[in-house]
Amino acid sequence: MKILIVDDEQDVEIMFLQKFRREIKSKLLEVEFAFSGQEALEYLERSGSPDVVYVFSDINMPGMSGLELLENIKSRFPHIQVSMISAYGDKENYNKAIKSGAKGFFTKPVDFESLKNEIAELLTDK
Repeated sequence: MKILIVDDEQDVEIMFLQKFRREIKSKLLEVEFAFSGQEALEYLERSGSPDVVYVFSDINMPGMSGLELLENIKSRFPHIQVSMISAYGDKENYNKAIKSGAKGFFTKPVDFESLKNEIAELLTDK
């Protein structure tokens, strides 16, 4: 299963690769990264997106926000599940994300056990 992590902070790539190293090594997961909402959309369009089943995106990014990315993904690729992450656990962003179709909402620092559980649900639904 391929997932796409979207965050403007490039150091998250190392963290995610480390936290999911077992799943990546056993080929349960393939993890791709985009460092802006626009880059994420370009990746999904370029790949045709049939293989990406989950996007995990930061909300607060320069340019296209994660909430704008969520709306774009849900309108263009409705089969892709999307969860959001924010440094701020404010109710307004949470409500906007869920109303726009987000599967989940996380706050920083990422609770990787909860994230792994959410991804595991997707693996069993496949």
